[in-house]
Parts: sequence; structure tokens; C-alpha cells
Amino acid sequence: MKKTNSIGKQAKRDQKNRVVRRRDGKGKVRLYVINSENPRMKAKQ
Repeated sequence: MKKTNSIGKQAKRDQKNRVVRRRDGKGKVRLYVINSENPRMKAKQ
């Protein structure tokens, strides 16, 4: 999984990418890029 400053750039690498918001264990909201067909595209900010 890549860590990145620009999550939008990572989301545009593939058409199947989706940006989702999830809470980590400390209650902070993190942005993730997920792709079920190609897991190599995962990224977080």
C-alpha cells in the first residue's frame, strides 16, 4: 500500500479505483483508494 499526499492522483491510476473514508483505531478519518480487481492500486492518505 502506498502512502501519498495526493489521493486524487492515485485514484485516477485505474478506472476501477474508489476513494473511501474509514476510521482508524484512534478515531481519525483516513482516505483510502481501494480496487478489488487489482489490489496493487491500494493507497492511503
